[in-house]
Amino acid sequence: MRILVLDYGVGNLFSLKAALQQEGVEPIVSDTLSSAEDVAALILPGVGHFTPVAERLGGLREELQRLIERGTPILGICLGLQVLFEESEEGAGQGLGFFKGRVVRLPDTVKVPHIGWNALRIRQRHRLLEGIEEGAWVYFVHSYHPAPTDASLVLAETDYGRTFPVIFARDTLFGTQFHPEKSGPVGRRLLRNFLAFARERWKSSPR
Repeated sequence: MRILVLDYGVGNLFSLKAALQQEGVEPIVSDTLSSAEDVAALILPGVGHFTPVAERLGGLREELQRLIERGTPILGICLGLQVLFEESEEGAGQGLGFFKGRVVRLPDTVKVPHIGWNALRIRQRHRLLEGIEEGAWVYFVHSYHPAPTDASLVLAETDYGRTFPVIFARDTLFGTQFHPEKSGPVGRRLLRNFLAFARERWKSSPR
């Protein structure tokens, strides 16, 4: 099974690649979507600034839209999740708009950036969360978070200065505000669940 990790100039690709390899997957790391038609899933990693990433991915929006319409599972991580929304308070760039809502800065009442572990509060059960319990701890590095207009997208939330959503799902489009590749056994389980979902769809899809 082929998994594409899109390299659009952000950091932390090594950790993500290592986490996928631990799950028995040798990911393809590419700065284009030229091979995306022949992969089981796409992952959008994220460490960086919203505007240049949104501008870079904006040029790939039609290709990403086709993958969504085909039902290719896509996972956005941290900034890779944020660019799926319409806009952000971080800079002037417009997001992809696949999720409705905007990305907002954490409140000034807490230390920003938020770096560290926080507990999940599960809002609704989903196969992406199989084996992940209420109160499981995950690792964050961020200053902004999505504020969706559709609450049904939200699978889990956490508290840091305010309550905000951290796991999203709609059909085959997923996202986490935290970094599963740095979240120990909980993060590995979420990646494993995503890969299992992708594997099932890959096996059942006509090619």
